[in-house]
Amino acid sequence: MKHFTQLLFAFFWHLGGPGLLLLGILDSSFLFAPLGNDLLVVAMTAHYRSVPGMLYYAGMSTIGSVLGCLLVDVILRRAGEKGLEHYLPRKRIGYIKAKVEKNAVWALVVASIAPPPFPFTPFIMAAAALQYPRIRLLAVTGVARMARFTALGVLALLFGRDILRWAQSGAVQLVLVGLIALCTVGSVISVVGWIKRSRHGRQPVRQ
Repeated sequence: MKHFTQLLFAFFWHLGGPGLLLLGILDSSFLFAPLGNDLLVVAMTAHYRSVPGMLYYAGMSTIGSVLGCLLVDVILRRAGEKGLEHYLPRKRIGYIKAKVEKNAVWALVVASIAPPPFPFTPFIMAAAALQYPRIRLLAVTGVARMARFTALGVLALLFGRDILRWAQSGAVQLVLVGLIALCTVGSVISVVGWIKRSRHGRQPVRQ
C-alpha cells in the first residue's frame, strides 16, 4: 500500500497543475479524495516556493473543483428536489436542505472551505436540486475554494521547509497510506453507487 501511495502521489505530482485540476474534478463529483488537492497544493508550493506558482496551483485546484461541481449540478438539477433522495441518505436530506434554503450562499461557502469530515458534495447536490441559480452556485463555490487553496498555499510559502521535513517523517507517511486506503474504499463505494443509480434510479449513496 505504501508503494501504491507513492506511485499515486507521484502520478499527480508529475502532472503538475493538470493533475490538480483532474483531482479537483474527481473529488468534487463522484470520487472520494478528502484533502487530496490540499496536500498537493501544499507539497508543490513548499517544494517550488514561488508566489506565481502557488497561485497557479490554487487556481487549477479551484477550476477542477468547479468543473466537478458543474457535473454534479447538471445531474441533480435535472433530478430535482424529488430526485434528491436517490442521491443522498434520507436522514441527511432534511438537515442539508434546511441549511441551503435558509442561506444558500453561507451554506455553500462553509461547505467549500470546511475540512473533512464536513460534507461538500451533498450541499452542491442540494443546491442544484433546489434550483439555486447555476452561475451563483459555481461562482460562490469557486471563490470559496480559491480562498481555501490560497490560504494553504500561503502557509506552505511561510513554512515550506518545515512542512517538507515533517512530510518525510514515518508517522506522516503512515497517515498518508491510511488516507489513500480510505480514499480508495470510499471511491469504490461512490462509483458503485453511481452505477446502481444509473441502472435502477432508486438506491441512495452513502457519503
